[in-house]
Amino acid sequence: MNLWFFGLIFLGCQVFEFNHFVSEKHLTLSSSIFGSTFYTLTGTHGCHVAIGVLWLALMYIRTFKPAGADDGRPWIAKSILHMIVFAVATVASMYSFLEFVHLCLAHGFGGEAIGDFFHESLIPAAVAVVALFTLVFLGRSSSGPVDFGEANAIDVEGAGLYWHFVDIVWIVIFTAVYLLEYL
Repeated sequence: MNLWFFGLIFLGCQVFEFNHFVSEKHLTLSSSIFGSTFYTLTGTHGCHVAIGVLWLALMYIRTFKPAGADDGRPWIAKSILHMIVFAVATVASMYSFLEFVHLCLAHGFGGEAIGDFFHESLIPAAVAVVALFTLVFLGRSSSGPVDFGEANAIDVEGAGLYWHFVDIVWIVIFTAVYLLEYL
């Protein structure tokens, strides 16, 4: 769940950065060698993060299949509802957090930023809190053991190895794109 959340934060920051570079610095794929290299490397990595986020979301849904669910019980509907609430909680939390950071950067870390946050972002923050409590309720109302055990260990291990690969590639990309200019 943490990887899913942080993967979405990474993708949101990448969209923000791409928008900033295009609109304010006029850096595009065709503007320079740096632009084409930057967007190709970071964009390809972003696609792999999006694939990992989708993979984790599907595994998350799969973990709610009750043992013996082949008897016709509608476990998938509850799992999809759980996933939708999870997505709403994540997006509302990200929006509130990024809005707070934006206000702190604009006004400093004082009372004015906190006041503006409660004035402008109270609804998304409240939605995030309600969605998180709904997640706790949906997670606690399980009807028994789930059908996700040792037989699914290779699925979990594969997802973990995929994320390790994506992390290692990000270390190389981050060093090449962001840090080499300071050497």
